[in-house]
Amino acid sequence: MIDKSSNLLSSTDSNEDASVFKISDDLALVQTLDFITPVVDDPFVFGQIAAANSLSDIFAMGAKPLNALNIVGFDSCHFSDEILAEILAGGKSKISECGAQLVGGHSIQTPEMYYGLSVTGVVNPTKFWANNTAKVGDLLILTKPLGTGILSTAIKADFLSLDEVKEAAFYMSQLNFYALSALCDVQVHACTDITGFGFLGHSLEMIRDDISFEIQTMSLPIIKSVQKCLDMGLIPAGSYRNQEFIKPNLNTLPDILLCDAQTSGGLLVAISEKEVNLALKRLKEAGYESAAIVGKVCQRKEHKIYLS
Repeated sequence: MIDKSSNLLSSTDSNEDASVFKISDDLALVQTLDFITPVVDDPFVFGQIAAANSLSDIFAMGAKPLNALNIVGFDSCHFSDEILAEILAGGKSKISECGAQLVGGHSIQTPEMYYGLSVTGVVNPTKFWANNTAKVGDLLILTKPLGTGILSTAIKADFLSLDEVKEAAFYMSQLNFYALSALCDVQVHACTDITGFGFLGHSLEMIRDDISFEIQTMSLPIIKSVQKCLDMGLIPAGSYRNQEFIKPNLNTLPDILLCDAQTSGGLLVAISEKEVNLALKRLKEAGYESAAIVGKVCQRKEHKIYLS
């Protein structure tokens, strides 16, 4: 019989991206679930984005997905079954892209549409990527550019051109899956994915009592159409809430973009300085062309995060 208490390798107190449960010495299950409301008008693309967002927590643990279950809330009074079919097809395309299987799901009638996945993956129990095990001297790589929360707000307000919508959708639907092979022979000390708490909120989750992060704000990759949206004040309310939550832990008031609530954002990875250039090269070759070194892990100072 499996000892449930000792085989649970993650905990609700550790801010991990997914649960990790040891089955044997070389096998652990990784489980997560997530769902979102529409961020684009195209139902197929929305399905892709929602699936990529749900799958991301598995990749953030360094795990490979096995199967997924659909989670659907749908307003069949105002939308046709064809719309639902397109959403599910988009989701399935991303599940298949990373080699997982769609094995079912559940739908309910709701006044607000949402879609996501419950995902099960596998990983070696001694090799999963935790989010709070960065080491002093590590450098931090961010794999995708920031700004999807702001751009989602702009899309809903119809302020973006078709090309700008396509660019935002590309980054939101891009799987973090390919980082697994890119970093397979690099020692990843810690990792998380950047989603609803924004870049700084998820950075804070990686910090222990003995370390701080030094973030080079000018090095952060940003989607090019974000600035015009900022100039127009198209900022989601969640980003302001993130800013209020994070600012007591910083040396200065953060720019709102660093608190932007992301949808299916990139991975933030802590890697030793001697391996970081190899890791960056491999990530770019894997399709994360905006990947950049954005900071460093240092011994704990007065503040948890320092912006420069």
